Amino acid sequence: AMMKTMSGGNCTLNVPAKNSYRMVVLGASRVGKSSIVSRFLNGRFEDQYTPTIEDFHRKVYNIRGDMYQLDILDTSGNHPFPAMRRLSILTGDVFILVFSLDNRESFDEVKRLQKQILEVKSCLKNKTKESADLPMVICGNKNDHSEILRKVRSDEGENLVSSDENCAYFEVSAKKNTNVDEMFYVLFSMAKLPHEMSPALHRKISIQYGDTFQQKSFRMRRVKDMDAYGMISPFARRPSVNSDLKYIKSKVLREGQSREREKCTIQ
Repeated sequence: AMMKTMSGGNCTLNVPAKNSYRMVVLGASRVGKSSIVSRFLNGRFEDQYTPTIEDFHRKVYNIRGDMYQLDILDTSGNHPFPAMRRLSILTGDVFILVFSLDNRESFDEVKRLQKQILEVKSCLKNKTKESADLPMVICGNKNDHSEILRKVRSDEGENLVSSDENCAYFEVSAKKNTNVDEMFYVLFSMAKLPHEMSPALHRKISIQYGDTFQQKSFRMRRVKDMDAYGMISPFARRPSVNSDLKYIKSKVLREGQSREREKCTIQ
């Protein structure tokens, strides 16, 4: 089987290409996309707002002895380059669309994004003859705000997902960490990925344990009956645009393994 190799110091991690996935986070500016990603990766909420151009993260898992890789693409809310957004959609496997419950325009943007994702992926499916599902969560953030500030009703969000069993709606608070774990659990379940990928369901491991991370017998001291571990790759770099384009081209032309992505080195 095709393997992806990541190495750092004496640490080498091999992840089967079929177990490598990309999660794309989309939405308008200032809705909390990066805050949700921060909750997922670090369990923290950042008070200071910094506009995102595009952030790339990677998390590697050992779940019951099997290795998984999840790449996370945190996109810009401004979408200065429409072609880049389209490429992000084409290379995505699972999607989180975020809007703010106190901002009607951000909800309208999510509706446009949902439509664009379905159109772009439908076009790709027609060319590749794939029948894969398209797991997606629409996420109304900032539900910790007063109801007086709410601009989008719950039933409006639910209506966006009512006709698609692979799409779910959640109202969350990245700040208060409300419903965030539940949202990821459902997203991974829809994607048929191990639910242990959810933040609360695996042991967080640091890069210093990388040497033994992929061993089937891997166990941490003082931890018993735990068979799921996750480790953030500290210096993961986004694969080049050229690599993403080649990946899509190979899927369309059915060249080699369609799930193979560019190898990423942990330095």
